[in-house]
Amino acid sequence: MNTSDANNTPQCYSLKSPPFNYTHPISSVYFSTIFSTLGITSNLIAFIVLVKSFRQMRNRSRSFFLIFLGGLVVTDFMGLLVTGSIVVSFHFTHFNWRQVDPNCHFCNFMGMSMVFYGLCPLLLSATMAMERFCGINRPFARSTNMSKSRTVYMVLMVWLVAGCIALLPLIGVGSYHIQAPGSWCFFNISSKGSDMVFSLLFSLVGLTSIVVSFLLNTVSVVTLIKVCCGQDRTQRSRDHEVEMMVQLILIMIIASISWCPLLVFIAQTSFSRHRLHDLYLLLYLRFATWNQILDPWVYILFRRAVFKRVYPRFDWSRSSIMTLYPYFQETARRFTRSSLGSNLGSDETGETTQSNVTPPSTLKSPD
Repeated sequence: MNTSDANNTPQCYSLKSPPFNYTHPISSVYFSTIFSTLGITSNLIAFIVLVKSFRQMRNRSRSFFLIFLGGLVVTDFMGLLVTGSIVVSFHFTHFNWRQVDPNCHFCNFMGMSMVFYGLCPLLLSATMAMERFCGINRPFARSTNMSKSRTVYMVLMVWLVAGCIALLPLIGVGSYHIQAPGSWCFFNISSKGSDMVFSLLFSLVGLTSIVVSFLLNTVSVVTLIKVCCGQDRTQRSRDHEVEMMVQLILIMIIASISWCPLLVFIAQTSFSRHRLHDLYLLLYLRFATWNQILDPWVYILFRRAVFKRVYPRFDWSRSSIMTLYPYFQETARRFTRSSLGSNLGSDETGETTQSNVTPPSTLKSPD
């Protein structure tokens, strides 16, 4: 390629130009079709279940959580629909990107979609962890400040933040390029200039979201164990809180396993001066795609309504899930006393002493 051709080459084709001679099985049409179809179907089923549950929901905190779950399902569904349709179409038609998209508009759109729909689930998981943290640890402050409209605004704000990050390469911070095997576009993972800045930004935002989710969910779980198994276990039923935390923990675990390899790989490549390995990038991207496929099944399967149908003979009418398992309850109470520094022992001693003292009579003696 001479100098004039290089100067006239659009940016998205400046590093790699189609057609690619890349025939690894992981980039075949079968992988793309199966992943896209399975993910779109799963999210569609989850969305139908969420709509039915939201219409029947009477619990306020649960309805807020369902709004966040709805935003997560819609994001995963649209991400697979947009990016999957482009990738599958390429594998079936083998169109030439240079002819179809000579000005890189289509490539930039797909690159933005990959970044946007990649960051949204991670940011939404962190936002859901914050909402549950406030709902469990600061219930009174949350009940006065939270509303359904504000929850919707929070979901829209997450989409806005992810959209602003995805737009950065269009203003010079990073750049979108065609990637092997020529079926998709992504930002250039490099250790040079603005490409390094954007690569580290994407990686750090994703990893920070996972760390925030882990820390907040850990505190929420510990608090929930103390409330359900501690001295104040006779409070209102915590069934919905337990169910939501189980779902949120599973979403966090899936996101961590799916996204951490790709995010760490991007950070390592940005700091090193080694050449980008296309095979590793495709492999880790497949791992990340599992997040969008497995997320909807967390809500589809891990619900009390499903457990009731699977095990109908079990007594589900008691006031709290935690009281259904006496052995677990006693073990958790011992855990909260010893490991969490709970003062249940001293409180019980105080109650015992107080119960043995006859309270003074409040009746007046007759004159």
